[in-house]
Amino acid sequence: MSKISAAITAVGAYVPDYVLSNKVLETLVDTNDEWITSRTGIKERRILKEEGQGTSFLAINAAKDLLKKQNLDPKEIDLVIVATATPDMPVASTAVYTATQIGATNAFAYDLQAACSSFLYGLSTATSYIESGRYKKVLLIGADKMSSIIDYTDRATCIIFGDGAGAVLLEPNTEGLGFQDEYLRSDGTGREFLKIEAGGSILPPSQETLDNKQHFVHQDGRTVFKFAVSNMADVCEKIMQRNNLSHDDVSWLVPHQANMRIIDATANRMNLQDDKVLKNIHRYGNTTSATLPLLLNDFESKLKKGDNLVFAAFGGGFTWGSIYLKWAYNS
Repeated sequence: MSKISAAITAVGAYVPDYVLSNKVLETLVDTNDEWITSRTGIKERRILKEEGQGTSFLAINAAKDLLKKQNLDPKEIDLVIVATATPDMPVASTAVYTATQIGATNAFAYDLQAACSSFLYGLSTATSYIESGRYKKVLLIGADKMSSIIDYTDRATCIIFGDGAGAVLLEPNTEGLGFQDEYLRSDGTGREFLKIEAGGSILPPSQETLDNKQHFVHQDGRTVFKFAVSNMADVCEKIMQRNNLSHDDVSWLVPHQANMRIIDATANRMNLQDDKVLKNIHRYGNTTSATLPLLLNDFESKLKKGDNLVFAAFGGGFTWGSIYLKWAYNS
């Protein structure tokens, strides 16, 4: 019997209609298009404006896009994982609601949170379920409504983040395609540098926490940038060494879209030409858990069966890692 590996067999995505451009941000905070673009690579980001809609709205629409493209009956799905840092609400799982709304009535579901590394960690988790032989179809969705936790008077954070969702279907493969290796890391000392202070069990909501704007994302940008640059590059180099991959062997780098300088530093360490690096940061900004699947969806037509993909991400906490995967189909 051939070894079972977990392969991505379909992708889908959804981004909101409203475009928040750098020009619009110039009217909100003391910044300008040239400053934002030169430091981040971001030109615009999408914002979910619909009243009463949260991350599940994004996730549901991304899943529906995948189901339609694949002509897949949602009742065939065994498991739905929603990787997110912005669940609809505490306690009640966003993934459970998403699964029900798309008609995945035979699936169980749960959320997974590892900040900007959530989708990467979710890919590791979904892979394990498939390779165990226990489940045949796992739907992994990366979705975040970052606008719900951003202070639009804070120019350090409001220029970076956007809303969106991407979805992938993982299924068994016996051709040696799909998941090959992973190198995932974390360091809890990093949680002081990128966090939301209030709303959890340490500091429950109060009038004081609201007045102090402690329910918004705060980050020490310099420290986070320093850690992200070194660690994303390190794990990619490690995954290449472990699998005897040269820069010629890597078809595509699929990097988290946080900052163009971080992406470029990672590609440089891997000695990759720019045309092998997937980038859409200029269109969406940092959509946190959604960046990696949005890349796969946007560039699906370029991905060919057998291509070597190296994923990389870095997130708050700190969390980071790299996954090596062989693409399993031609679109």
